[in-house]
Amino acid sequence: MKIGIDKIGFYAPHLFVDMNKLAVSRNVEPEKFTIGIGQEKMSIPPITQDPVTLAANAALEVLDEKDKEAIDFVIFGTESGIDSSKSAGVYVHDLLGLNPYARVIEVKQACYGATAGIQMAKGHIALNPKSKVLVLGSDIARYGLDTPGEATQGAGAVALVISADPNIMALEDQSVYFTSDIMDFWRPVYSDKAFVDGKLSNEQYISFFSKVWEQYKTKSGLELNDFEAICFHLPYTKMGLKALKTVLDEGSEDAKERLVANYKISTGYNRNVGNIYTGSLYLSLLSLIEQKDDLAERSRIGLFSYGSGAVGEFFTGILQPNYREHLYVGKHNNLFSARKEVTVPEYEEIFQQTLPTDGSTVNLDINNDPASICLSGMDDNKRQYVNKVK
Repeated sequence: MKIGIDKIGFYAPHLFVDMNKLAVSRNVEPEKFTIGIGQEKMSIPPITQDPVTLAANAALEVLDEKDKEAIDFVIFGTESGIDSSKSAGVYVHDLLGLNPYARVIEVKQACYGATAGIQMAKGHIALNPKSKVLVLGSDIARYGLDTPGEATQGAGAVALVISADPNIMALEDQSVYFTSDIMDFWRPVYSDKAFVDGKLSNEQYISFFSKVWEQYKTKSGLELNDFEAICFHLPYTKMGLKALKTVLDEGSEDAKERLVANYKISTGYNRNVGNIYTGSLYLSLLSLIEQKDDLAERSRIGLFSYGSGAVGEFFTGILQPNYREHLYVGKHNNLFSARKEVTVPEYEEIFQQTLPTDGSTVNLDINNDPASICLSGMDDNKRQYVNKVK
């Protein structure tokens, strides 16, 4: 039985800041941001968007009534969750009107959370072939204003429907995963901003990729030439290229050229959104399959997932016949074209807006937020959500 990605949706906030302008305001050469780390725009979440609404908006565009009835497991991968007890997925489950006879959980392991969700989903579908699982990867990356990590911030979410006989990608059985206790990136419960040892994190990312790649080749019998493309977790778009370059010499000249060209295409969406943590790998995959018109059916795509702290995994998928008929390219093009640029001072003002932490009531103006699902305020320590189309 084939199990894999049946549908994939994406959402990012309607606001962004231009990285050239951010660089100038920080007295940094623009090329450091646009070429050095490979970012052009950074999504800015207004206070009316949080990881719950981002995920719900991503899923809203792809789910139909049959999906809502068949989904009996919701797995919400995030490292910027809003509650230490209640799963963010429970809010999404209600906002989308999903089947009440469902499991709903939240999983956390830095940027690896959505991948963990997909692997759990495969097991669930194997036991329940008629079921569908909604896997969400939703995050807001925050490092602080004028900090070394500022240029690698971002916000957005990816929603994946995992099912038997998938329309887009069948996930192959072989995968390799690796864990080691490393303090390259962390966010204590008392902080709304992450801490990172950038140099160490870059080194460990490449080291983990090397370990799982070597083991994967031994386990699967496949080699670099067998891949049409490899998609990477992208905290910034140059990171995956650094890892890819470490293995390019294993392939033929045609394979090298193909993999580098497809890697560039796979970074297109991420380059204009920024880091979305748990969703970054799948935004890269989405960019590849939506922007490369001649990507052949039955192509094998490699996927490298990395979550600081750290867990890494390499696994693969096969694109299914007529997979392009099940993509939402037009909707995503419209999402990008409708975004509004904010100035650096406006971005800084938005960044510093926070919700109350003392139980007080606040009502937020959602009229300027074009999203279908928004955070409308807080009352008695409870977030209030609105689905404008429900």
